[in-house]
Amino acid sequence: MDIIVTNNPLTEAGFQDKFRVEFIKAPADVLTRVRDLVHAGHLLLTYPLPGGVKPNETPYRSVLVSETKGAVDEESLRIIEECIRLASCFTPENIPGRYLSDLQMVNYTLIRAALDGRVL
Repeated sequence: MDIIVTNNPLTEAGFQDKFRVEFIKAPADVLTRVRDLVHAGHLLLTYPLPGGVKPNETPYRSVLVSETKGAVDEESLRIIEECIRLASCFTPENIPGRYLSDLQMVNYTLIRAALDGRVL
């Protein structure tokens, strides 16, 4: 079972029966955990900053990595490190709580679209 690393409760609930889901509280920690998994030999299967949504515009991240491990994939490592660098350049916006459920749905929809054709 491939692994979804997320801080989105909607993504966690929506995929916990089909994938191994690692729930992480902070958005930056999601990317760091994905980097750790890539260092351990997992492949990056979805782009960590999808849909053109700037890292400061949403507090939610969901990334799929492979279940299987092998040698460290240099392309996966390059991508996740670049995404961490890009995310660190943006100052998080103070997003009103009334928008959080909408942002969860945006993140959920993006990861769901990326997973179309898998075991959904």
